[in-house]
Amino acid sequence: MNVPVKGVWLSMKYEIAQMLKQGSGAIVNMASVVGVVALPNILLYTASKHAVVGLTKAAALQYAKASIRINGVAPRAIQTDMFEAVTDEAKAYLAGLHPIGRIGTPLEVANAVLYLSSDLASFTTGATLLVDGGFVAQ
Repeated sequence: MNVPVKGVWLSMKYEIAQMLKQGSGAIVNMASVVGVVALPNILLYTASKHAVVGLTKAAALQYAKASIRINGVAPRAIQTDMFEAVTDEAKAYLAGLHPIGRIGTPLEVANAVLYLSSDLASFTTGATLLVDGGFVAQ
């Protein structure tokens, strides 16, 4: 809970203070699909990511009138160093969980963050954008 929840809360504390001084801003918190659905056997991780989604929504409501947009990104399996450390069998299994039929890339997550940070998302706050290859749609 210290890193996924307290880390997000502390980051927002200082980000928001600066954005209040400058008159606007955009924050994108990193959540996970388990912030919007639950998976067995990872109870604390699921609870922590639900907390990140809740913090994102509550802070978005609190600071909307101050021109601070706060959103989140919720990936599923992404090709990171941690992913590369799993077996080929596990990689194939995880890819099969995504209706799109593959694992996501860090660039795809970065593009979602860039969108939510940009003026293209100027009317978006309190949202959590799924970057999950259709996993939650199942």
